Amino acid sequence: MTSVPRPQAPPGLTVGGYTLLTRLGEGGMGVVHLARKPGGERVALKVLRPHIVGDDEARARLAREVSSLRRIRSEWVAEIVDADPWGPVPYVATRYVPGFSLHDQVQEDGPVTGADLIWLARSLAEGVASVHACGVLHRDVKPSNVLMEGRKPILIDFGLARVADDPKLTHTGWLLGTPGYLPPEILHGDDATTASDVHSWAATVAYAGLARSPYGSGPSMAIMDRVRRGDHDLSGLPDALARLLAAALDPEPSRRPTLDRIRHALDPDQDPRTPLPGSPPDETEDLFTMPLAIAAQAGVLPRLMNGPDAVTEVRPTEVEPAPGGTWVQPRESRPTHWNDSPHNPQDFWDEDWHDHRLSPQGWVGPPPLPPAPRIERARRALLLTGAATTVGAAVAAYPYLATGVVLLLTWLLRSGSMTASATGDRQRMRGAVRWYDAVVAPLSAPWHLLRSIPTTFLLLVWAGGFAIAAALLCYAFSVTLARTLFVSGVALAMALYLGPGGSRVRRPLSRLVIPLSRTTGTWGLALAALLLAAVVLGLVSEAGIHWVPATDRPGS
Repeated sequence: MTSVPRPQAPPGLTVGGYTLLTRLGEGGMGVVHLARKPGGERVALKVLRPHIVGDDEARARLAREVSSLRRIRSEWVAEIVDADPWGPVPYVATRYVPGFSLHDQVQEDGPVTGADLIWLARSLAEGVASVHACGVLHRDVKPSNVLMEGRKPILIDFGLARVADDPKLTHTGWLLGTPGYLPPEILHGDDATTASDVHSWAATVAYAGLARSPYGSGPSMAIMDRVRRGDHDLSGLPDALARLLAAALDPEPSRRPTLDRIRHALDPDQDPRTPLPGSPPDETEDLFTMPLAIAAQAGVLPRLMNGPDAVTEVRPTEVEPAPGGTWVQPRESRPTHWNDSPHNPQDFWDEDWHDHRLSPQGWVGPPPLPPAPRIERARRALLLTGAATTVGAAVAAYPYLATGVVLLLTWLLRSGSMTASATGDRQRMRGAVRWYDAVVAPLSAPWHLLRSIPTTFLLLVWAGGFAIAAALLCYAFSVTLARTLFVSGVALAMALYLGPGGSRVRRPLSRLVIPLSRTTGTWGLALAALLLAAVVLGLVSEAGIHWVPATDRPGS
């Protein structure tokens, strides 16, 4: 993964007795440094911004929150180890977790799948439940606030402050959080609850399994609108997990499953009433008190203001102010098309939900698709080899005609692939499929036919070079003309498939080859048809090469 070198702190700079070693990240609440006291362990030290902790009242709230959060002891949470809300430079230190964030790891390695995804979902649910057990909310569960300590997800940045709701901040138009992971009730201006963290948990797990936000991408206002309407896309997840996440992403907080039910769904053998390790007794004061504006611990933190997980600024020109200066969004009614969703959250509860439970060892419900077995991959390779052989035989029998057809098909396949990619990009930008996509795609096809000409020409030149080289090699060995044309045709087909830009040839062909290769019967029929065509064309070339549309052999 390409990374920007971390800026070093000035030599010898200390905060609260901690020597600052390296700046790890920066966000709306403050700057996080890797720090250490002499002889002590490394910590993630968050130095708070002056406008976050600017008066005695805010520092007192911060001190109360630190007192509550220090009781969190969970293997899934980077707990607070030290803090000084009253110091000249207020800070909070948490356990340092080396490793990439879930966001960066998924971007690097692709989506989490199978039993690993269930493990991740269950572990994050345990971490969020540990925070709730101490009487506070997380309020900012998202992929960049989950650090991967090897295979183990560690929740950080727990207790994002209610100071974010203070009119002194919100009247300036700042919304602290990340579109796509903020629950709809927060966007409506309501108070956060445990159900709010459930919604953010589900969006984070969906990102891990899909390598994209379930609410798509695009302008922040468009993403927030989808969140408020519950317009998410979970296609690509195994059905059992998709049902659970759809239920947890319900726009109405009261309809979401509790963390106990989620934990039980992910691990049926666990009693949801079992207390979490390290949970304090039920003597907490001010249950679900103001979440903390700090504790942004990091290995890799949100990128500065423009990154995918940055703090989002909601401008006053974009949102209508409410009385009192707090920016809120008008509540919208539940969409009428909700029941048309392929993952209607109510289905999770209407059906026997025990049939869809998941375990860390595997799927109890519908299993995820396993990787293609070796025999199937071998059948695909043989089918493609048969197709290349047939192209070679066609070129040997009808050199001009067959070559022209192959080049035309290459152009059409590449332009069709570009059209499909453009349609998919539009859908990802909107975060949803629209009915008019089926109309826009064919209308845009002529533009992509023109757009693909330059790159297709380069691929044809490259493949033509290989075909000519094969012909010259055959000429050196005094091979007959028919066989020379056959070898050149095979080389041309292989070069078009594997050459630069050939991915747009491979993708459309894979949509045909993969289904045909899944069963021995269909694969055998397809391969027999290709080989029969190759044999017939071979016999035609041995009887005489046809130079149509020309009448004679070139040079005669």
